[in-house]
Amino acid sequence: MSFLEHLDELRKRIINACIAIGIGFVVSFAFVDKIFNFIFAPTRKILPAGVTLAYTRPAEAFSLYIQVALIGGILLAAPVVMYQVWLFIAPGLYSKEKRFAIPFVVLTTGGFFLGAAFNHFFAFPSMMWFFASFNSTTLQFIPKVEDTFDLYLTMVLWMGVVFQLPTIVFFLAKMRLVTAKFLWKQFRYAILLTFIIAAVITPTGDPMNQLIFAAPMIALYCVSIVIAWLVNPRNRVKEADASADAR
Repeated sequence: MSFLEHLDELRKRIINACIAIGIGFVVSFAFVDKIFNFIFAPTRKILPAGVTLAYTRPAEAFSLYIQVALIGGILLAAPVVMYQVWLFIAPGLYSKEKRFAIPFVVLTTGGFFLGAAFNHFFAFPSMMWFFASFNSTTLQFIPKVEDTFDLYLTMVLWMGVVFQLPTIVFFLAKMRLVTAKFLWKQFRYAILLTFIIAAVITPTGDPMNQLIFAAPMIALYCVSIVIAWLVNPRNRVKEADASADAR
């Protein structure tokens, strides 16, 4: 494909992805109240008695509803969007590599949803509980709805990215670019890098919230080692033979 053909292919994939997101937006907007209540349920649980979420600008609540519906549309359209990504990169792959289309779509979409679920049911409530713990007779915790949603969205996106690690390792192992032995040897450096990344993406600099981000990354790295070991049976045989020869 020429450069212009690549641009035309990219244009088609972007248009198809936008159409899918648009349809998802319409569907999500029909249930925007339920989605809104679902997103803010963890925050409402930790608010002090008699305190509710607040908005201070006239159009803030309406724009937030639009954002919520848009995010819902993106989540609904995620399988279609990832399939469009695959269709764009597929022409540059060998025939044997193109059969990974379905695993690519399923694993990337599933990883993002798992990350979003982990954030909603554990990471975000834990962080909001930490912020609410400073509520006292002299300080009252009344979070703005827009600021709360921005924090929630930021954490969802980061957790969605973090939970792509097993998928990335799966395909790298399939291409024989990494092995379980290599990942295990880099474990100490992975832990160091994990806490550096957690320090960068955590909204606050306290150790507790950093651990909320770092713990799943370390766990996913361990899962990735197992995935690499399962994906490459030949390397397992070689490692077993090497161990036998060493004895």
